[in-house]
Amino acid sequence: MTKNTKQLLTVRSQIEESIALKEKVKSELSQKIVKLAEILTGCLKKGNKIFLCGNGGSAADAQHIAGELVVRLKPTSRRKALPAIALTVNSSILTAAANDFGFDKIFSRQVEALGKKGDCLLALSTSGESPNVNQAVKTARKMGLKTLALSGKRGGEMHRIADFSIIVPSFETQRIQEVHILIGHIVCDLVEKDMSKTYLKNK
Repeated sequence: MTKNTKQLLTVRSQIEESIALKEKVKSELSQKIVKLAEILTGCLKKGNKIFLCGNGGSAADAQHIAGELVVRLKPTSRRKALPAIALTVNSSILTAAANDFGFDKIFSRQVEALGKKGDCLLALSTSGESPNVNQAVKTARKMGLKTLALSGKRGGEMHRIADFSIIVPSFETQRIQEVHILIGHIVCDLVEKDMSKTYLKNK
């Protein structure tokens, strides 16, 4: 077997693995994805904000989803900008919080500063065991925010402490992250459609 053949087999195997997981998500989690969109839409319609956080690839996903909400998902969308804040982007706040309080507090400190009762926190972690993400969830719950979790594997502590949780049924980090951004895009689409109707009705 040549090197090229081995590489092609790897490519096809990983694509098939991703497709199989997404088929499983379609059959098992579609209703929960709709529910997540409904919770976020309800939060926004009441004039509240959405906060997002995660580490590594999950930090990128948090920023990506926030960007879709603030700007728009589809170029044909007609709706106002939506208040979504990724807690992963301000390097001065992140480094100061890590230096003064420890890395576990980099997100919870921001929730404490910016969050209000009725807001939502969407927390992302492939394992559900990220201490800084879970600390943010705990702080948010104490303050009266709705806490929402996207995880994988067995859900970890985050699944147990969040108000609402979606666990991607996989133990492969890259596959979990692929599904997280798929869920993020679907949720943004559902939120955008609902908020567009509200915006046009109120104009």
